[in-house]
Amino acid sequence: MVALPAVPVLAAGSQQPDSIQEAQVAFERKQYDRALALVEPLTKQGSGPVEARRLKIRSLVRLGRPREALQEYERLEARPGKEDVPLLREVAIAFILAVLKDMREQMRGAGYTALKEIDADDTIPYFEDGLSDGSGLVRALAVEGLGRLEAGRRSARLRTALEDPAAIVRVAALKALGRSGDRSVMTLVERAFNDEQPIVRVAAAGALAMLGKSDGWSRVRESTSASNPDERSAALRMLGDLRDRRALPILKQALDDTQPSVRGAAAAALGELGMPEAAPLLVQALSDPIPAVRASAAVSLGELRAPESAPALRRAMADTNPAVQAAAVSALLHLGVSYEETAQTIRELTQQSDPSIRASAARALSRGRGREIVEVLRLLLDDPLPRPRIAAARALGQIGGADTVGILKKALRDQDEAVRATAGGALGRVLSSTVSRDNRLRKN
Repeated sequence: MVALPAVPVLAAGSQQPDSIQEAQVAFERKQYDRALALVEPLTKQGSGPVEARRLKIRSLVRLGRPREALQEYERLEARPGKEDVPLLREVAIAFILAVLKDMREQMRGAGYTALKEIDADDTIPYFEDGLSDGSGLVRALAVEGLGRLEAGRRSARLRTALEDPAAIVRVAALKALGRSGDRSVMTLVERAFNDEQPIVRVAAAGALAMLGKSDGWSRVRESTSASNPDERSAALRMLGDLRDRRALPILKQALDDTQPSVRGAAAAALGELGMPEAAPLLVQALSDPIPAVRASAAVSLGELRAPESAPALRRAMADTNPAVQAAAVSALLHLGVSYEETAQTIRELTQQSDPSIRASAARALSRGRGREIVEVLRLLLDDPLPRPRIAAARALGQIGGADTVGILKKALRDQDEAVRATAGGALGRVLSSTVSRDNRLRKN
């Protein structure tokens, strides 16, 4: 197992029983079973020296026993609002690590998805380890995790992903290398122009454009006219990633494509482009016959601070399709519209019998802020099915704030492993923000 970030256990110069110091030495030597055995007699019934109790928690974490670690932590920090942030962060991450080696692809995927939420450099070794997973989907998630971090994009392991047998992994690696700004990888990226998969070639062209090579843009533009709809869609999405104003007329034309997937990609790219003049095009796309296209258009309108956006999205909350309604709520909240304006639609969505719709409602709430939104998400954590609970936990992590910590700690006791891992990622995200803020304050 990759080592977790260190949390000091013994204060410098402190006088502690020999058994605690011996346990600390065992811990540092990665003899976690021995460290635990040495502190157990000192920590019975949640009592004993604080240093011993913290060392017990950390030993349980390293031994892959996060639920016991959480129980011990809650005994240690019994006073409300008095969190040991670094230690709780270790416990939270341990719930993710518990599923990264699970035999089920779905559980490993949930683990790496949760790990991506934390957005901290000490997750890089775990993502690098994920590049050896037997599942292409999981390896792609690991690459995406590296790509989210500046230090991760410099990882030597990331470059090896360009030779991965799965196209989705190669695509993710190319995008990450493009965002790295490291022009020394151009030769590696250019080799991908010979890839057998069109979507990989599009990703290579986009990466070169990100790295400042002009013919990269030209290659992406050419792919927007390809006969293969998957290639067209990939090229259109890449135009959004590149955020080049020249893309607007191309995306406008693609909104009339015969393939719904292509129209949806164009609508999504218009939001990434961030040009207010695209708003009328997206308002028109809200009338597309395909719900997925309408949902993409709604989300993109939320990215544009245009006069047309909010009125059109309010109308979209009355769409016949719940997914479109949820997308409209998400966009409106992102624009800063009050929760009260969306409350009725949210109530209707959270009462739907389809768990995917309830999950969509939770994801939509992640774009808002406020006590009412946190309360709705807290209630969704009691949903009878895991999918809405997973979405609610992730949304709480994205909202952040001190009032979400206790809720997410409770979610770590969920009966479903994927929910626990997601809650661990969400809590790790909130606590990482706290650590980063405290570090900035100390520097200032």
